[in-house]
Amino acid sequence: MNHLVSAFAALAGFALSSAPVYSAEPVKNIVLVHGAYADGSGWRQVSDILTHEGYKVTVVQEPETSMADDVAATTRAIDQAGGSVVLVGHSYGGIVITQAGNAPSVKALVYVAALAPDAHEDLAEVRGKFPAATNNVIKSSDGFRTLDPKTFHEDFAADLPEADADFMARSQVPVSEKALGTKVTEAAWRSKPSWYVVATEDHKINPDFERYMAKRAGSSTVEIKGSHAVYVSQPQAVADLIKDAAEGAASN
Repeated sequence: MNHLVSAFAALAGFALSSAPVYSAEPVKNIVLVHGAYADGSGWRQVSDILTHEGYKVTVVQEPETSMADDVAATTRAIDQAGGSVVLVGHSYGGIVITQAGNAPSVKALVYVAALAPDAHEDLAEVRGKFPAATNNVIKSSDGFRTLDPKTFHEDFAADLPEADADFMARSQVPVSEKALGTKVTEAAWRSKPSWYVVATEDHKINPDFERYMAKRAGSSTVEIKGSHAVYVSQPQAVADLIKDAAEGAASN
């Protein structure tokens, strides 16, 4: 009988030792969404850093004609990534990822000096409690907004060289007032893990408002000294947080 017990124990031990061991792998697909008054080119350095480290990066060029159009462009990029995704949004892009991030393949959200509304929230009303340092907006007759190029450097990208800020001012994408006023129907951060970059020198979104949104969402938060264009001026720090999200999402 003792020999029989020993045999069973040996077999059990073999079964346990030969069972496959699975280790969580970081999410490798990163989708980057730009904000208002900018285009996707601002993500260049972040994209280069992540690509060099083995991530597959997609930069969404949303049209900013309506939030529905912008969510559709982002959802298209998510679907084409072909697997689990970390979805990253800057500024107005945070609204877009809050809605588009409900896609099942999105495993984590990263907000970079971004707006993170709750479902059906009047974001403008809440934002009014945290006034921004500047708001030099030019409105077109057909309902679009751009930032005044004369003050773009100070307002949006104070920590960038003047030549770089001037180019961003010239290449900014006008955003429709309709897009800015649309409410999300379901906030993805309510059900998915999130990370947040607070830009401590932001003139476009009050840093205290960023802290408020990050805390409300339960985001893992880092504070980086930088302007609203922190993703351009501090690409390594922003990329590092995106990598944290990719690694953290793997364990969820």
